[in-house]
Amino acid sequence: MDVYNAFLHGDLHEEVYMKLPPGFKSQKPGMFYRLRKSLTFRLNILVYVDDLLISGNDTATISSFKSYLSRCFHMKDLGVLKYFLGIEVARNPTGLFLCQRKYALDIIYEVGLLGAKPSSFPIVQNHQLGKVDGPVLATPESYRRLVGRLIYLVVTRPDLAYAVHILSQFMHQPRQEHWEAALRVVRYLKGSPGQGVLLHSDNDLKLKGWCDSYWDACPLTRRSLTGFIVFLGDSPISWKTKKQHTVSLSSAESENRSMATITCELKWLKTLLSDLGIEHPNAVQLFCDNKSALHIANNPSHSEILVPFEVTSVDEANLEETLGIFAKATLTKVSFALLKVQTPNIVELYKQIKQKLIDMKV
Repeated sequence: MDVYNAFLHGDLHEEVYMKLPPGFKSQKPGMFYRLRKSLTFRLNILVYVDDLLISGNDTATISSFKSYLSRCFHMKDLGVLKYFLGIEVARNPTGLFLCQRKYALDIIYEVGLLGAKPSSFPIVQNHQLGKVDGPVLATPESYRRLVGRLIYLVVTRPDLAYAVHILSQFMHQPRQEHWEAALRVVRYLKGSPGQGVLLHSDNDLKLKGWCDSYWDACPLTRRSLTGFIVFLGDSPISWKTKKQHTVSLSSAESENRSMATITCELKWLKTLLSDLGIEHPNAVQLFCDNKSALHIANNPSHSEILVPFEVTSVDEANLEETLGIFAKATLTKVSFALLKVQTPNIVELYKQIKQKLIDMKV
């Protein structure tokens, strides 16, 4: 049986007070509001232009909200989530599997490589793409379009993060060697178009982050690379490979900049989870392998030598006990694989640290 408007009958006999949610302003600062009815349900809505994802913990509330939207606008209910913005969603008792198989196959078809031999790695080892001086592409728009589509593919493919980061640096004046490197990434895709990430249903919902840096990585600017990945339990939810904004004078400095970057990401994710009703009372775990950077992050007093280091966000989180910083060897971190060419050892590294990259069988 179903009770009509069940959420309207939750009258409270106890006195319960609350702060105003973000976006509302109190007429009397410092005052709290008394709840007249209990709201035990939660409704989350993700909107992208004219596409909506609706989730919550009460089926009746979701149905009521969809009916309300249908009365206000002409809408179509597509049912349980299976496809959204190029991302395919498959669910089973293990969890949710996200991939972009159709999107990847469209890329392969567009560049005419459906019959090509797959590549084992997305980019060659010891590449010199930053120093090539070959002929400039006659149609740079095709390169920009391809790399732009690959950037979106990284949403479910952390194994492409490093290669796509390298290719995206040559958008202004791509050369023939850059185009061939981009095609190699597509041939790598052909070997595993359905690869993606698995979000486990039995997660402990604890945030953990791994970060690393590649000091002096860019041969042109001498700037270092930051690589990080964040897990919610055993499920990867955020990753990035990014060139640092300034030149680091030491590996400790570049490692500390990568720690500052992932600290901002962890704080944002913790706030997002809180908005979704998932509290994280314990300190978030952050793993790094550089002893000098760990010492700097765990030492609240700094001398003039440390002025260039971006330690503010790390220190604040550490002092507030919202961040726990730990040492981990490089070969136990997937963030290392976001900074290097995928050699056989690094491909094996993905498997060892529960990256949960799965090839969906079709």
